[in-house]
Amino acid sequence: MMDNKQKRLIIRISKGRLSFATADGSDVLYEDYALNSSISMAANLREALRTVPLLEESFERVLVMVDTYTLMVPANLFVEEESEELYHHAFTGQEQQLVMHTVLPDLNAVVLFAVQKDLRSVIANNFGDVRYTAAVAPVWRHLHQRSYTGQHQKIYSYFHDRRMEVFSYAQNRFKFCNSYAVNNPNDALYYLLAIWKQLTMDAEHDELHLVGDIPERDQLLEEAQKFVKRVFYINPSGEFNRAPVTQIKGMPYDMMVLFVKGR
Repeated sequence: MMDNKQKRLIIRISKGRLSFATADGSDVLYEDYALNSSISMAANLREALRTVPLLEESFERVLVMVDTYTLMVPANLFVEEESEELYHHAFTGQEQQLVMHTVLPDLNAVVLFAVQKDLRSVIANNFGDVRYTAAVAPVWRHLHQRSYTGQHQKIYSYFHDRRMEVFSYAQNRFKFCNSYAVNNPNDALYYLLAIWKQLTMDAEHDELHLVGDIPERDQLLEEAQKFVKRVFYINPSGEFNRAPVTQIKGMPYDMMVLFVKGR
C-alpha cells in the first residue's frame, strides 16, 4: 500500500455524474456517487466527502477531471489573460464559471474548459494540492500516439456522458476536434459520416475507431460498415493487455487511460 503522501485522488465531474478513484498499491479503488438531482453538484460533493468511505483517507494530491464544454486554441495563439473572454464568447451562459486550461504540448494546443465557482470552493476547502484537467485530455493524448500505427488516416470517436468526441490528427496537431450530443446510433452515424465527408476520407482504406460507452454499439458498428470499410471498436481490455483497471465496471475510458498511461 502506498504511503498517503504519495496517493492521489481522482475526482471526475460531469453534468450528471460524480466519480472517485485512487490507486491503493496495485489495486484501483473506484466509486460512482449516486447524485441527488434536487441539489447542486457542489452540495453533492460536500455530501460525498462526508459519506463515501473511499474519501475518509487524507490525500495530498488531487486531480479533478472536468467534463464540460471545451474550446481548443492553437498553442502559438494562446494568451492566458484572454482565455476567459474567449471561452465566454464561444459558450454563452457560462459567465458564472471559472475558465481553466490544459496544455497539450504534444498536440501544440491548449484546451479551455470551465468549472463552477461553488464547486471549486468546496474542493479548495477540503484539499490542498489540486490540479484540474479537461476529462477528455488523456484520451486525446493517448489516441494521438496510437494514430501513428499504420499508414492510413484515422478518425476517432470517444463516447461518454451521452456525448461523442470526434477527432483526427495530422502529425502533431488536431486535424479535426469537436463534440456532439448523441442519444442513439442514428445521430452518431449522421455526424460521423458528415465529418468523414468533410475530411475527404477514403471509404476503402481510411479508418474509423470507436471507443467508450457507445449507445447500441453493435448496431452502430453494423451501420457504419455499410459506408466505411474499416471500422473498429477499441476494447480497453485488449488495448491495455487486460490491465485490472479495465475490468472495473462503469469506469469511464478516460479514467482508465489516466491510470494505465499515467497521464
